[in-house]
Amino acid sequence: MSTDTPPPSECDLVVVGAGILGLAVARELTARRPDRVTVVLEAASAIATGQTGRNSGVIHAGIYYAPGSLKARLCTAGAQELYAFCEEHGIAHERCGKLIVARDPSELPRLHELERRGHENGVPRLRRLDAAGLRQVEPHARGVAALHSPNTGIVDFAEVAHVLARLLEERGVAVVTGCGVEAVHDRPGGIVLRHARGETRARFAVFCAGAGADRLAVAAGASPDPRIVPFRGAYLHLKPQRRALVRGLIYPVPDPALPFLGVHLSRHIDGNVSLGPTALLAPGRHLAWPRTWRMARRWWRTGLTELRHAVSRRALAGAAAEYVPELRPSDFAGGFSGTRAQAVGRDGTLVDDFVVSETERTLHVRNAPSPAATSAFALARLVADRAERSAG
Repeated sequence: MSTDTPPPSECDLVVVGAGILGLAVARELTARRPDRVTVVLEAASAIATGQTGRNSGVIHAGIYYAPGSLKARLCTAGAQELYAFCEEHGIAHERCGKLIVARDPSELPRLHELERRGHENGVPRLRRLDAAGLRQVEPHARGVAALHSPNTGIVDFAEVAHVLARLLEERGVAVVTGCGVEAVHDRPGGIVLRHARGETRARFAVFCAGAGADRLAVAAGASPDPRIVPFRGAYLHLKPQRRALVRGLIYPVPDPALPFLGVHLSRHIDGNVSLGPTALLAPGRHLAWPRTWRMARRWWRTGLTELRHAVSRRALAGAAAEYVPELRPSDFAGGFSGTRAQAVGRDGTLVDDFVVSETERTLHVRNAPSPAATSAFALARLVADRAERSAG
């Protein structure tokens, strides 16, 4: 990755965004057309500093997503490809398994629906456990029942992204950082991207821009909908002496009306165990959009809970203690935060699937929150198929 070498003034294809998805898209397109001159432009000073590098690090198995949706189809396929990629390139990863715990009988219908979805989506070896069975998997967890997904795993997605960037540069694809795109203009036979380091003219561009997806789509002539409303998520770290309370991944049964998975405990590939995330509206231009507040009014009770979790370690730890009762606020120290780029529709609803839109010379990934990192290789194929049809 280079901040010294200037981006080319002319190329065939530009991929905007050097998170795991943008790099996977560049890899897929380069494999199909190695003769094409391709460049990746990244606004930040390093790759994988956005959603790719600030998350739970979970390789999802595909349990949660509505059967037939892009998330359902691409997550299960993407997980298999991601595991294979990690094996091939020596990237540390682990199938540590996940429990989704029903804390009381009222959650059993939702747990049953997740089980149905998981089986329909082809999640490997998914099984239902009773209270005794879940304690065999996670001895310190408590609940009336659980789903166990042994194929769910963990990895450092930023490391995957760095390997992808290295492979691209070995194939002659420049990955240029510090090069945020500011404007997009049509030109005969292509487009011009004006960026922090000048201009690059290309025949076609693919945008995997995360929180900037809507702004750049509009700049290229696409619809303003859906809009990106970023949510800031904070995580706490479990103190080393208390990590034995969590063997793998422990999640609550989520609210099916929201595209969030609830406050969960995650073992990371570096040995840390985190609790989170919270989900608060991040500051920014989206706060001036009326539909942001329509969405916030609809979910005001959830918003109050998230606010309590964000400002009170006791409240956040208390949420985890509902399914791991031995946890105390004093068990946590330090942590990290990240931002989820979540699309919101014109009616103020949270968009619960991947969204891709196109113009004559551009393709835009408009919504790619979790499980986009897990799905990156499969989603990259879908994006590349559509880009190939449009770019010719």
